[in-house]
Amino acid sequence: MRSFATALLSAFALVAGSATIAAAQGTFTVHPSTQDPSVKVTLDQLAVWEKDLSNWGRWGPNDQLGTLNLITPEKTVQATRLVTDGVTVSLAHFVTEEEAMDSQTFGPTEHWMTSINPATGLPNFALDAISFSLHDGQLSHLDALCHYRTEIDGEFVIFNGYPQNLDADGCKDLAIDRMGPGYVTRGVLVDIPLMRGVDYLEPSTPIYVSDLEAWEEFAGVRVSPGDVLLVRGGRWAKRAQEGPWAYGQGGAGLHASVLPWLHERGVALLVGDAVNDVQPSGVEGINRPIHQLTQVNLGLPLVDNGYLEDVAREAAQRRRWAFMVSWQIPAVIGGTAAPFNAIATF
Repeated sequence: MRSFATALLSAFALVAGSATIAAAQGTFTVHPSTQDPSVKVTLDQLAVWEKDLSNWGRWGPNDQLGTLNLITPEKTVQATRLVTDGVTVSLAHFVTEEEAMDSQTFGPTEHWMTSINPATGLPNFALDAISFSLHDGQLSHLDALCHYRTEIDGEFVIFNGYPQNLDADGCKDLAIDRMGPGYVTRGVLVDIPLMRGVDYLEPSTPIYVSDLEAWEEFAGVRVSPGDVLLVRGGRWAKRAQEGPWAYGQGGAGLHASVLPWLHERGVALLVGDAVNDVQPSGVEGINRPIHQLTQVNLGLPLVDNGYLEDVAREAAQRRRWAFMVSWQIPAVIGGTAAPFNAIATF
């Protein structure tokens, strides 16, 4: 078996190697608090958590849903009872054709009319098409559990011990089309900027367990099994005020020390407004440990680039940070992700 550090680096290199390089060159610096002994995480610690936090086999050898299994019918019914005002807001941000450092990543965004009259150059009918990357930097997207991998005995393996059976058509197991048609459950918003009295967290600001639990006390809510946890760092507020920046290399987010807490609380889906991991991570040897262990070991799906500004506004107006969340999963056959077209209802 290869070392855990080598396996993580191999799995991570294709997805975010550029972020590691930029951080090493000093574009963004590791937040000094991540090196405090009380929270510092090493590759050795991650190797322990790889086993201790594993949900492999928890829902059977053929499971393809991971922690989405925690969204039970009872949990769904409970979530519907949170609706009192009938006010809905979107949790989604869609792609744009803007040429910016945080758009058109991993592929161009293109939109065109599909029936053009060659004589006039005008559309014959109101018909069009669009092409974009499912991991675009401006797209709120739900990662499939086949998106990250580890290496065991020379073989690439994904959640629940499936071999990473991947070809030009996509993933054969744990693809987005295997993750169910959609869900309704309770969402809990964690708005750290609000608690700190700022519009947004500065780049590379880590969020720790102590912050999450301070928020629970502030908001009067406790994260429980089957919840969607939505963590707002204020990425979109910062962008609106100051313009785009390389948030994937220097963004606020969860620190790796939060991983046992996510497992203990039974979070079913994790939604961040950037890439979920604080960037740089502060863990030497890997820059996205939250991504790696949630998807491969916990089987906890992630949403990157969630749009949390509107839900933050509505929650703050009501001083109520728990609400119903619903979403449908587009069945992209073999897909490594899908647009996250979720709605929060108060």
